[in-house]
Amino acid sequence: MRARLFPRLEGNIVMAPKGSQRVVNKVVAENRKARFNYEIIDTYEAGLVLMGTEVKSLREGKANIAESYASDEGGEIWLINSYLPEYLQANRFNHEPRRRRKLLLSGREIHRLRSAVNREGMTLIPLKIYFNDRGRAKMELALAKGKKLHDKRESEKERDWNRQKSRLLKDNG
Repeated sequence: MRARLFPRLEGNIVMAPKGSQRVVNKVVAENRKARFNYEIIDTYEAGLVLMGTEVKSLREGKANIAESYASDEGGEIWLINSYLPEYLQANRFNHEPRRRRKLLLSGREIHRLRSAVNREGMTLIPLKIYFNDRGRAKMELALAKGKKLHDKRESEKERDWNRQKSRLLKDNG
């Protein structure tokens, strides 16, 4: 069958040119404090609706999502307070750095997130922005519950103990 459709490719293995290899899941921005300040319940992958200059700014590796969060408005999920700086080579068609950006999720996921946030007092926190293997900007979004001060201290003590334990095993092992 293949020989009829592609007579020139009969028996040959066709490979992509060497320069067309892409970096898989290149992380652009990461919210490092999120795992310390919040207890992560579940994570979702969401697409981002971006302008062209925002994508170029992301490809340069410039973004900050440390103070951002997502909220439900009108049956859609929006990313609020994220910072994507202006693209320097753009002129008057540049984007606003702190504008609200729409997140692309399925209807079922939006319904599940909305009900969890309304019912259980949880919040939506972005964990990281990255480019997938197809070159699309994606965001890892977490359904999280805020930690109390004593929970933060407890997790810090546990982290220190694990670090100390690994040092002891390394020295004695």
